[in-house]
Amino acid sequence: MVNRVAVLSDIHGVLPALEAVLAEPDVAAADLIVLSGDIAAGPQPVEVLDVLAGLGDRVCWVGGNADRELVEARAGRPASIEVSNWAAGQLRDDQVARLAALPATVTLEVDGLGPTLFCHATPRNDEEVVLVDSRMARWAEVFDGLPAEVSTVVCGHTHMPFTRLVDRRLVVNPGSIGMPYGGVGAWWALLGPGVQLRRTAFNVDAACARVATESTFPDATAWADEYLRSQHSDADALTAFGPRDGR
Repeated sequence: MVNRVAVLSDIHGVLPALEAVLAEPDVAAADLIVLSGDIAAGPQPVEVLDVLAGLGDRVCWVGGNADRELVEARAGRPASIEVSNWAAGQLRDDQVARLAALPATVTLEVDGLGPTLFCHATPRNDEEVVLVDSRMARWAEVFDGLPAEVSTVVCGHTHMPFTRLVDRRLVVNPGSIGMPYGGVGAWWALLGPGVQLRRTAFNVDAACARVATESTFPDATAWADEYLRSQHSDADALTAFGPRDGR
């Protein structure tokens, strides 16, 4: 049984945002930090992985599609996103090995929430899309085969925080640390005994300047300006992701 879990999803290699969340008292006091995928694909991949690895056993790692794509890019199968191909080339061999070994799901008993499955997109696939307003039939499809005892599912991938019930099962998306859609700040969740969706504010101007200065990614300035400043609203993202939800 784990009493308090801090869930950090979709960090996307943004060190200032990660540092701001790790400085939160509730994150520092949590029994466990779960990373629900897409950890390093961004402008500061090496630094982010080193900080998280330095936390040792306090961190439980779950892989996402962008983590898998970094490994594939390193093996000669380029990703469709420029920053991922660049990031793959920055990683040390030990970091590539860590990402290659990440599990697709982890299930933990969380106080107040019962058996809780952590994944990146859905329990069966690391890049499927489900949204806060997905149809019940869609949820039934992506949860097909999920053990009946799993009472809570925590996912990420779409960078928008929400909680909702799905046929008696609680679903939580903590939002994104490094690429939030819908508002600036680093979004995360605190679990046990209930669910708290949290947003950590930080100096976005200073963070953008740091990324631009510290990253060697050629488009680091523009990347930070687009994503750390959350130029894409949740409405924009829902419209873009809707067709991938099968609607």
